[in-house]
Amino acid sequence: MDEKERRVVEARMKLRERWRAKTLATRALADPAPRGTGPANRHGMPKLPPGQKKTDKWPVLDLGRQPAIPLEEWGLTLDGACRNPQKLDWEAFQALPQVEDESDFHCVTGWSKLDMKWLGVRLSDLAELAEVTDLATHVVCHGYDGYTTNLPLEEALKSDVLLAYSADGQPLSKEHGGPVRMVTPQLYAWKGTKWICRLEFVEGDKLGFWERNGYSNTAHPWQEDRYSNPEMVSRGELFSPALKAIFQWLGGLLLVSCLLILSAQRAGHREWVPAIQWSSYVLAFGAVPYARFRLSLRS
Repeated sequence: MDEKERRVVEARMKLRERWRAKTLATRALADPAPRGTGPANRHGMPKLPPGQKKTDKWPVLDLGRQPAIPLEEWGLTLDGACRNPQKLDWEAFQALPQVEDESDFHCVTGWSKLDMKWLGVRLSDLAELAEVTDLATHVVCHGYDGYTTNLPLEEALKSDVLLAYSADGQPLSKEHGGPVRMVTPQLYAWKGTKWICRLEFVEGDKLGFWERNGYSNTAHPWQEDRYSNPEMVSRGELFSPALKAIFQWLGGLLLVSCLLILSAQRAGHREWVPAIQWSSYVLAFGAVPYARFRLSLRS
């Protein structure tokens, strides 16, 4: 081992040791009273967190955009509070240590897909490669679709947090965030950015998309830590402002479409109905821009 390699290894070991105690103290590893059912997982938490139902399917959830990124165009930027910022292409990403892992996937909407097999690169290896500074406390993860989420480094540097490109033996499909998405088995799945393109290491916390819109910043499944305000559920506020805006758009569109169809039928112009229906389908895609506009008025 030459001097340069020795310094790299030494820096990586220091990073792991610096965050080791905080990582071991996180709730998914040290919760004294976890809730849920089933046998214990490998970290001692019940296999199925409270409020979750096991599914063999893998539902698709996103912001209404599914970017198509060819492997030759995909890239991962490592920047922010680090000494070695860089951008990795697919070849450089594949040259990093590859990790196979089996873990559970818990969605905040109430379903869990268990024992998923992943192949990818540990986020901790990427943080070590970037030489994250002592001042960094969090990482903001960016997707090609504009989505962001944030994690404290004690969560992000866990050994099962991966940037995965294969799920259950198959290349990660576009609808599930391919070519590369992040997986966070010890947190709710919205903490794992799909179509990931950037890891921004930051000094201090910086809320992501759902964290700004009513979801918990800590996202611990075994305490049903779904929302930023625990009183939301007791008041019946089961949806974030973003979801409420989407439902408002779709509900209003449905009402208008029904009225137009009824009017066309009463006027004796049934041939107008397919055009009204087709227009409604197209306008439904305006729900996400509408939600963004409503949220901008709140900020």
